[in-house]
Amino acid sequence: MKSNGAKPRAGAVRKGRKGPQVGSGGQGRQALEGKKPTPKAEDRPYHPAGKRKAAAERLSAAGGGKRAASTGGGSGRSDQRPASASGGARRPKQSDDIEVVTGRNSVLEALRAKIPATALYVATRIEYDDRVKEVMNIATKRGLPILEVMRPELDRLAGFDSVHQGLALKVPPYEYAHPGELLDKIISRGQKPLLVALDGITDPRNLGAIIRSVAAFGGQGVIVPQRRSVGLTASAWKTSAGAAARTPVAMAANLTQTLKSFKERGVFVLGLDGEGDVDLPGLSWATEPLVVVVGSEGKGLSRLVTETCDAVVSIPISASTESLNAGIAASVTLYEIQKLRAAAKR
Repeated sequence: MKSNGAKPRAGAVRKGRKGPQVGSGGQGRQALEGKKPTPKAEDRPYHPAGKRKAAAERLSAAGGGKRAASTGGGSGRSDQRPASASGGARRPKQSDDIEVVTGRNSVLEALRAKIPATALYVATRIEYDDRVKEVMNIATKRGLPILEVMRPELDRLAGFDSVHQGLALKVPPYEYAHPGELLDKIISRGQKPLLVALDGITDPRNLGAIIRSVAAFGGQGVIVPQRRSVGLTASAWKTSAGAAARTPVAMAANLTQTLKSFKERGVFVLGLDGEGDVDLPGLSWATEPLVVVVGSEGKGLSRLVTETCDAVVSIPISASTESLNAGIAASVTLYEIQKLRAAAKR
């Protein structure tokens, strides 16, 4: 058939060594037969998503520490290594059922304090210093499972806002004491109660610092409300530097009612506030059974808690400083109470 002079449709002519060739004519159809659909990214072992999936499955199979590391030769590294995870953006912990203590100092202090850890995670090719060596030694003696993981996986486990320094310690959820039972134990031991209650404090670092101060200055425990308050998170564990393992934390369903029940049992309730009507130095109630209530740095004590307090105490500070951090205020108060109690025994 003769051409009518029309030009071939663009893309319909394939040029080759043998000249122009119009259309494919189904020449490649058989080559396409038998091909399966493209697998999902997570099902491709070479894809970053597939590597993340494989790492997660291996950690799950380890059961939070069932696959213990070999400590032969003093290396303390696992012979079975999880697959490398992708080095993408760090993600926060996906489960609230566990807490992870991170950082070399924090992990070491936690192990020294014999907290009920379930697994120790160590980054591959970690640089060994005296702290890491002591961590590995304690974990080995306690029979604690040691898992070597790639750093991206350790990032995911620790959380995107945590600096793990190559070490992470997995601990079970904290079991809070009951405020009334905590007071019963203190009295049964023949001790004079000295407790700290938190009102509206949401920063876990403040809680950790207060727990550490309570342990340092002769206190027996900390009380946190169930609502609108920080709990004993990994960050609080870290700030307490192991003191959380020695100092019980109780959770009150209703802080005001708990304070009232303490008052009925002869415990004096002192609130800390910059506008308090009693100065801390020479506190007359220091030698009595006490619970010190610390409010948030911004809002201070709530109205109901303030009305429940036997007295509201203030710490004298210079006019150039508006207020003290909650953790520092509690530490100063506990130090003054301990000093006054020690002086009364002389």
